[in-house]
Amino acid sequence: MKVHFFLIFAGIFIAFQSMGSMKPDSVVRKWKQEFTTGINLNQSSFSDNWKGGGTNTFATGWYLNHSANVQNNSWRLASDLQMQVGFLQNRTQSLRKNVDRIFYEFKAGYRISPKWDYYGSTNFQTQFFQGFEYNKKNSLGIPVDSITSSIFAPAYLTTSMGFEYHPQKAFYTRFGIGSLRQTFVLDERISRAGLYGLQKPGDNIRNQFVFQFLANVDKNIFENVNLKARYSALMDYFRFGVSNGIVHRFDANLTMKVNKYLSTNVQAVLFRDYDQDPNWQFSQILSMGLLYKITK
Repeated sequence: MKVHFFLIFAGIFIAFQSMGSMKPDSVVRKWKQEFTTGINLNQSSFSDNWKGGGTNTFATGWYLNHSANVQNNSWRLASDLQMQVGFLQNRTQSLRKNVDRIFYEFKAGYRISPKWDYYGSTNFQTQFFQGFEYNKKNSLGIPVDSITSSIFAPAYLTTSMGFEYHPQKAFYTRFGIGSLRQTFVLDERISRAGLYGLQKPGDNIRNQFVFQFLANVDKNIFENVNLKARYSALMDYFRFGVSNGIVHRFDANLTMKVNKYLSTNVQAVLFRDYDQDPNWQFSQILSMGLLYKITK
């Protein structure tokens, strides 16, 4: 096991260190960057005698995305940062989250043919605020709000090396034959509950040697309409062939620009990790708001 981990880190280290052999102009002056940030607002209100039914609601959200990439005859480098948080409140409930995500990935790909790269990547995911399971009954049968997640509880760090296939500009797929997935649970309240596949209650870290498969689409399907979709599967080598040894995640984001500063966004996530829940988890958000974008 230690040999496997050593090979993973050695491969990624070599891939990243090889970047130093690139001419400065080929990297520094040719980075293509895109920065996007925005605020979404949704609100509804009803008078007390409104016979049609309904309840007062207010929702707000903020997001920030930054991507940068560069390509030359030997390398494809890509950096991707995504941060998003949103809250919802209605008349009968306290303020609650409806989205919360921190995601960062860096990838270095070395071309071995026009459509194939050898790559090394680092991927990190966590959240900003605490998450709760609301109105869960305790041992006395009393409804309580039970904490289930927090910043760095969990956090996932995945380092990977393998091969990446680029059949066209808008699509690529990866085969991470050597990948280490680390799960961090640094909140003692959550680690003591034994969540997220920890070996025993009170542990703070879990290491898994996995095979990573990833498919990514980023395409303008119509004028001012962009589709981003990403599917990833992490297969534990020590539970290979067992259904509960695979983590599935599918993210889809459809953005429709009204004009330079207004956009409508539909976001959906489909997720299954047996170490969290044996059932599929699903979320969907429709929002409209202000958009600010810089491309260079």
